[in-house]
Amino acid sequence: MELASDDVEGDSARVRKWLSGMPDTESVSRFVPGAGIERLSLRFDIAMLREALNQALRIVEFKGALDKGFGAFSLTRRPGAEVETANDLSGLFYTRVDDSYREVVREEPVDEYAFTEFAPSFKGTYFEFVHQALVRRFPIGRMRVLSKAPYNCNSWHRDPEPRLHIPIVSNPGSLFIVNHHVTHLPADGSVYFTDTRGYHAALNGGESHRVHIVAALPH
Repeated sequence: MELASDDVEGDSARVRKWLSGMPDTESVSRFVPGAGIERLSLRFDIAMLREALNQALRIVEFKGALDKGFGAFSLTRRPGAEVETANDLSGLFYTRVDDSYREVVREEPVDEYAFTEFAPSFKGTYFEFVHQALVRRFPIGRMRVLSKAPYNCNSWHRDPEPRLHIPIVSNPGSLFIVNHHVTHLPADGSVYFTDTRGYHAALNGGESHRVHIVAALPH
């Protein structure tokens, strides 16, 4: 039986070289910027973000199978819109689902520009202050609080617009992937630009929930 290709000496040399060193096991606990993911200078108070989350969870529950994966609630809405649809919490995205690598469309488009009203339920919380600070600087569409359960990953997909991420609760096993760049987003009040027009996924390989504010940047 023949191998498709074989370079005994070359492969042996490469493995010996790789074994001669140790991988970096420290920088993985920090944010490392890369193509499609950067940290802004804007920063919020992490203690107040967590208090606002606790206040919000006394008012509303995460929608979705939280303990099985994904949970969400909205901080913005269309003016006067009392009823939130399932599509409001997700929206149009593109993905590739099999080994044909053909891109397919999932769900319906969302008009991000329409989500101009901060949710009345959360008026007076630090979340309102965060929203005001963001809209002074950027065009902001849907602004949601998203949770990912331990040992869980969302789909590999791309969105029509970039997003801002503000981690509220995280752990070292919580990672964000944009195209070929993988990094950890610490929950320290930082705001991260993520170019989710590229293929991306969030995964939580840690032992606690991951909770982020995620704000769409329509353009």
